[in-house]
Amino acid sequence: MLRSGYEAAAKHFVASDLDVDVSGRSFIITGANSGIGKATALEIAKRGGTVHLVCRNKDRADEARTHIVEQSKNENVHVHIADMSNPRGLWEFADSFSQNHSVHVLINNAGCMVNQREVTEDGLEKNFATNTLGTFILTTALIPVLKKSQDPRVITVSSGGMLVQKLSLDDLQFEKGTFDGTMAYAQNKRQQVIMTEVWARQHKEIHFSSMHPGWADTPAVQSSMPDFHARMKHKLRTEAQGADTVVWLSISDAALKHPSGLFFQDRTPVATHLPLAFTRSCSSEEDELMTTLEKLSTGFKPHLTSGV
Repeated sequence: MLRSGYEAAAKHFVASDLDVDVSGRSFIITGANSGIGKATALEIAKRGGTVHLVCRNKDRADEARTHIVEQSKNENVHVHIADMSNPRGLWEFADSFSQNHSVHVLINNAGCMVNQREVTEDGLEKNFATNTLGTFILTTALIPVLKKSQDPRVITVSSGGMLVQKLSLDDLQFEKGTFDGTMAYAQNKRQQVIMTEVWARQHKEIHFSSMHPGWADTPAVQSSMPDFHARMKHKLRTEAQGADTVVWLSISDAALKHPSGLFFQDRTPVATHLPLAFTRSCSSEEDELMTTLEKLSTGFKPHLTSGV
């Protein structure tokens, strides 16, 4: 999962998988102003794709756009401001986007790991609001417009950290006991993998996947896991190495040869549970998660013109 793991896996990559011209295809990438999101955006822009950067901070997003355009020589890079922890804002963004643009690929990359329990202005725990509910709302809202496109895909950047977590439905917003940001993040990442599996069953026209980028030297890792970063910084993957499987899932024909709903690492489907870890949930629990998220998200849904 570190750089050495990537280098070993990369010896078996098929170089031509990424030798693709994606001109005319539209990609939404959340959290695209730094780290893996920005590296993904750059690789897609280099191959001619129309890239929509969905970011919270306009100045940082504009800076990222300038860099991506300069490096890729592709002007079709657009900035949209939306906060993944703001459910109403996400519904509104998706509604507006759907009326004005097509989308072929949604990349759910934005995420956060807040180490102290924080609550948003909507009363939602911040990790859950960003990683789980935000991903659920944006994907749900864009599924209708994705279905109008040829070869639509949804890729969600999860984490191998989810392997230590079994889906827990009785405290989705971590209101009980001592708050542990790392565990909250890992639980959110387990939820993302389950959402991906359920969406794959529900929406056969779209190819869904989730993935673990490995441990990469990104601003997010530096800020949320400073001790880990200080200890491991010389062994961490580059941002481009962390982004490789995201790009591969987004553009390659090879990715589509795998069934929808799988979890990938280094371009390979991998298990979502460790042996004897007792982290499996039953389908009724997974359905309950989706029902809970649907009810919660609908409560924030404004009256929208396009009916997403």
